[in-house]
Amino acid sequence: MRLSASDLVCVRGGREVFAGLDFALSAGEALIVTGRNGAGKSSLLRMIAGLVRIAGGRLQLEAGDPELSIPEQTHYLGHQDALKPSLSVQENLYFWARYLGDGPSREALAEVGLEALAELPAGYLSAGQRRRLSLARLLAVKRPIWLLDEPTSALDTASQSRLSELMRRHLAGGGLIVAATHGPIGLEPARELRLRETA
Repeated sequence: MRLSASDLVCVRGGREVFAGLDFALSAGEALIVTGRNGAGKSSLLRMIAGLVRIAGGRLQLEAGDPELSIPEQTHYLGHQDALKPSLSVQENLYFWARYLGDGPSREALAEVGLEALAELPAGYLSAGQRRRLSLARLLAVKRPIWLLDEPTSALDTASQSRLSELMRRHLAGGGLIVAATHGPIGLEPARELRLRETA
């Protein structure tokens, strides 16, 4: 599997965020996207996820599932945790598993250390626990491309180590990771794509 971009252009709110962007990423590889605020890190991830329109250039996935679009083969973890506070931890995960086309997985909660809180309403979770529940979605439904926007946000040291292990396991299984970050996320050394503001 190979994800590549050629001469990619992003325009948001009438402003060109970046242009002429090229990269290529093969199975088992991670790409760390860095740059100042406003340089387009989140926009690039959202573009790959199909949430932002490609204004120019080409995004291509080789050797993926020919029946699915690129966004349908990605997991996007953004800044918002997208949880319903009144639903339990388990119910939130079940909802996302069904929405993304798979069955529920209690094992995913165990992987992120939340199995003991499965029946607790998500509204009672700390910021770090909410983040870990969002990470459980990556494990509950298997998709080859992980798009992670500041994935260590709100995570303590132990949870960051757990995330690092999950990411390395995903790569070892032939997955791809594109991560936007301002700091280390436990995949170093990894390839870096540094974005610069166009204006």
